[in-house]
Amino acid sequence: MPSTYQLSHLDALEAESIYIMREVAAEFERPVLLFSGGKDSVVVLHLALKAFYPCKLPFPVMHVDTGHNFAEVIEFRDRTVEAIGARLVVASVQDSIDAGRVVEQTGARASRNLLQTTTLLDAMEEHGFDAAFGGARRDEEKARAKERVYSFRDEFGQWDPKAQRPELWSLYNGRHRRGEHIRVFPISNWTELDIWQYVKSERIDLPSIYFAHERRVFERDGMLLADTEFVTQLDGEEIFTERVRFRTVGDASCTGAVESDADTLDKVIEEVAATRITERGATRADDRVSEAAMEDRKKEGYF
Repeated sequence: MPSTYQLSHLDALEAESIYIMREVAAEFERPVLLFSGGKDSVVVLHLALKAFYPCKLPFPVMHVDTGHNFAEVIEFRDRTVEAIGARLVVASVQDSIDAGRVVEQTGARASRNLLQTTTLLDAMEEHGFDAAFGGARRDEEKARAKERVYSFRDEFGQWDPKAQRPELWSLYNGRHRRGEHIRVFPISNWTELDIWQYVKSERIDLPSIYFAHERRVFERDGMLLADTEFVTQLDGEEIFTERVRFRTVGDASCTGAVESDADTLDKVIEEVAATRITERGATRADDRVSEAAMEDRKKEGYF
């Protein structure tokens, strides 16, 4: 009897993602991979390396840099890009501020996270990118659950959730005119647990802040924010040391940590399997502005 091989759950997800990335490379002239050093973008980068092995990446990687990053993540970003020999494009929010393209918020609750949209769209236009790989997943947030794998953006970089293209039988429509572009989400169908199980199975390196460690933090709005130079404490907010880890990585001014003793992959996987709150819902202040905060930002051109 001939033997048969059945794909595991992770194998099937990997195959789908690699198929999507190869389709984009064949169909678009100037794609780019958005890379922040966060776990999802690290997995997307890993999938891209597998998709085009033994060749180098056929496109650059781009980080939209708020300037308010965790030092461990920036060190990881630079080390990773150097190791794979990829071209890194850094789109700087500080440059957008200096050029008068955006106005920086002030006050204790100020964040540069919302300013990234203009910086991203300017970089897409400057470099002529017509497709951008992102690490968004549908299980993260309600607005992202609405989005297709190929997410069409008009000449202003805007997204219309009511005018998306059907994707029956894994057929993707990348048709666009000059000035328009497509955001591509190869891991849309993955969950946070899938990501961590894949990281373990593939032995993927991640920034250290994803694992439990001692850090100076303070509590605000039910979240533990890191004590950094980018955040000013309000009256009554006291700094203390806690054992924490980060479930998501973003602007340090709006990304919260969670109390945790999960300092190994197995412990993180066990912790994620037990949680009922998404990582963005639990630790991102920018998603708590309103019920439609993410959708409103995405309509304007956000990731």
